[in-house]
Amino acid sequence: MSLCPPEPLKWPNQEELFMQSMSRRSLLQAGLGVGALALAGRPAALQAQAVKPAEIKVGIATFLSGPSSVFGVPGRQAAELLFDEVNAAGGIGGVKLRPIFVDEGPGVDHFVGEYRRLVQSENVQIVFAGISSADCLACAPLADELKRPTLLWDCGTQRIFEDGSYTHAHRTQANATPEVLSALLYLLKAKPDFRSIAVVNQDYAWGRDSWEIFRTGLNTLKPGTRVVAELFPRFGATDFSSEITRLLALRPDVILSTSWGGDLDSFIRQSADRKLFERATFVLPLAESSLERVGKVLPAGHIIGARGDHWFLHPAPADGELLKGFTERYRQRFGSYPIYSSHHMAQAVFAMKAGYEKALAARGGAWPSDAELSAAFRGLTFPSLTSSVTIREDGQGLENQLIGTTVHSDRYPFPVMTDMVVYPATLVTTPVGQKSTDWLKTLTPALLDRVPQPVAFR
Repeated sequence: MSLCPPEPLKWPNQEELFMQSMSRRSLLQAGLGVGALALAGRPAALQAQAVKPAEIKVGIATFLSGPSSVFGVPGRQAAELLFDEVNAAGGIGGVKLRPIFVDEGPGVDHFVGEYRRLVQSENVQIVFAGISSADCLACAPLADELKRPTLLWDCGTQRIFEDGSYTHAHRTQANATPEVLSALLYLLKAKPDFRSIAVVNQDYAWGRDSWEIFRTGLNTLKPGTRVVAELFPRFGATDFSSEITRLLALRPDVILSTSWGGDLDSFIRQSADRKLFERATFVLPLAESSLERVGKVLPAGHIIGARGDHWFLHPAPADGELLKGFTERYRQRFGSYPIYSSHHMAQAVFAMKAGYEKALAARGGAWPSDAELSAAFRGLTFPSLTSSVTIREDGQGLENQLIGTTVHSDRYPFPVMTDMVVYPATLVTTPVGQKSTDWLKTLTPALLDRVPQPVAFR
């Protein structure tokens, strides 16, 4: 291993992405509304001027305790790495970043209190929240109440922007619908003749919502498929013996689990111990994050997802050196490969930097207010480590989806993906203004003809 310091991350030039007209039409599209139009028409001296801070304090919520910390801590590590690199490059607009981390582990009530503390006591300029769908459902209205720009950096529930409308909350990755629909489309192409399915999901918002999405899409695209079991063990469960016993008796062709973190790790290990992987094809849309931890206990031939268009062995990254450099520096510093929570955190950091640059450009270098920064995120396109993400006018991020099949390789002590398919975000994401369950009912089998060809592991 080289003892030379690693090369800092090369930040993409955002100038062409953010120099946008602030005409009456673009202000309305950004969601600023009539009041902002009136403000824009005033002389500059009469407009409220934001003061350039001595530092940009960023509140970051993630799981730092409990079984979900296997997923939350890598998110924190990615933030630490990237904040150090941004600061080494001069910060944002000449201002250095300071992260303030809070733990989602104690639950929603604790998180809500921490969110208020970050804004009202710590006076953070922006909040990254969070992993739990329940926490994001709670903080989106808080963002508008406290008028603080908030990036939903990882949570999956589609209900945030389908059931509500917010000015200060924005999501920097996909939601449950494209993540789950992509896995279903992959299954229908890879194993079209299956007749029965069972689900084992965590019993909370994400587990229930993701199953509703999968089941609705399945009923639309493959009607008549028999659902033999719907099992919802408690969130944080460690013993899946009763669920596995039932599945062994029912013998479904396919077993779906959108579980994640320590729960999924335990379910994989216990299923392998009892030979359940030999009886059914598993569909695990969040299993990329578990590969290194469970090792080759997870057999070849099962379908997994990366919750977005990212993986350290991505088959066709837009900038291979960007992905390779981040992966090497992350592994050198933390001793493991980055997982999708690391990538999602990177996307939040990239979006924050891009949003500030866009807002600063629109103001001729003057520091933006909270409202101006929030408006900059709408319609923003920013780089990810493998491609790019666009935040729609409703606040939802458009992110491609990578799905593959497990295979064992002598190059890695854990399964990797082969027969990888990257699903375009526009193909699998619910259109603005529609509910996912309604949109999924309009899909036709012709959608399968638009799926890209798989790419083998090399």
